[in-house]
Amino acid sequence: MTFNDFQLNDLIKQSLQTQGYETPTPIQEQAIPVVLKGNDIMAAAKTGTGKTAAFSLPIIDRLIDGKPAHSKHIRALVLTPTRELAAQVNSSINLYARHTKLRTYVVFGGVKINPQITQLNKGVDILVATPGRLLDLYQQGAVKFDHLDVLVLDEADRMLDMGFIHDIKRIIKALPKKRQTLMFSATFSKDIQKLAKGLMQNPEVISLNPDNSSVKSVKQWLIPVDKKKKSELLFNVIVDEKIDKAIVFMRTKHSANRLTRYLQERGLRAAAIHGNKSQTARTKALHQFKEGGVDILIATDIAARGIDIDQLPYVINFDLPNVAEDYVHRVGRTGRAGALGKAISLVSADEIKQLIDIEKFTKQKINRDYFPGFEPTHELPSSDWKAKKHPPKKNTGKKTSHNHKRPSFNKSSDKPNRRPRKK
Repeated sequence: MTFNDFQLNDLIKQSLQTQGYETPTPIQEQAIPVVLKGNDIMAAAKTGTGKTAAFSLPIIDRLIDGKPAHSKHIRALVLTPTRELAAQVNSSINLYARHTKLRTYVVFGGVKINPQITQLNKGVDILVATPGRLLDLYQQGAVKFDHLDVLVLDEADRMLDMGFIHDIKRIIKALPKKRQTLMFSATFSKDIQKLAKGLMQNPEVISLNPDNSSVKSVKQWLIPVDKKKKSELLFNVIVDEKIDKAIVFMRTKHSANRLTRYLQERGLRAAAIHGNKSQTARTKALHQFKEGGVDILIATDIAARGIDIDQLPYVINFDLPNVAEDYVHRVGRTGRAGALGKAISLVSADEIKQLIDIEKFTKQKINRDYFPGFEPTHELPSSDWKAKKHPPKKNTGKKTSHNHKRPSFNKSSDKPNRRPRKK
């Protein structure tokens, strides 16, 4: 199947040809015909599967021949959880609509609101927004929803995780009841289903990730280490693995800043991105990372969703996330578009609960590999969570083969083979 098989406007096909896009991804193949029919949709698919095009191409097709948006009015609204994702979605929509006369725009917090008010005053056909800033603009009378045809909730589960549920409900209350609603989410949690129930009309359901397993194209392993040794270990891992491009995920903003300085002092090109950084600083760091001016991006979970970075070979978890789902979203930054990715986690003994939660959620054990010279004083306990329901089988001596450079593990044991020390 190719994009030519869809009943899309020729101007859209021209944009796709310019970008070299020929074959739709599975989510695009399933979602685009449904959206073109005007039906509501609930779609579950992992980050990096082409969700933006899945909803934006048919929306552009729907709006091309209609009347342009009047002053302060919008015709289609895309809500996203973070500023970075909003900017990325808007950039993609601009590419797809480049040969049309549609006006697209993006609004989010962290920047001055007056230029946004000025732009909205001209009318916008497709508006991409974060919930908080959109509410501010609505309360100031800068945006009106009377002529809205389509609502998209992108990364809906992440918006709920970040506490936007009340903002979303207030926005929905202000929208016309007669509209098309499209919800895209990584998972169909109970909260997502509850939100959809009062939001959509007989939605068609598409699910491309029926379980919670991590991306299959990502090789994952963890390195047990004492907490105080993590920074030094990370530096050595980067050098040992010859890593020239990676995102390193951390729990807190302050530790992200400290680690960035630590790596910079040792000659690595590193930059931090988190909620305390200004939008200008965040945008600059992402741009430098994408363009090669920065090799190591130190990030809190604000960057775990929606940041589209081509050919990212490594994701490193300096800290395990408190929420197991976030591990999947972090790891999902690599191994995209058929490329092989690697995910390394530096895990200390006090993170055993998070490790068990992650392994239960993904239904898989994460291989362990000790790094020479960094064997922990406080050993990481076994994460033998299956033993609570099923007694461990006797050791048969058989080993499971893993197709990556790290050592293989015995099925009946959490204990890894240790790599020989380098002389």
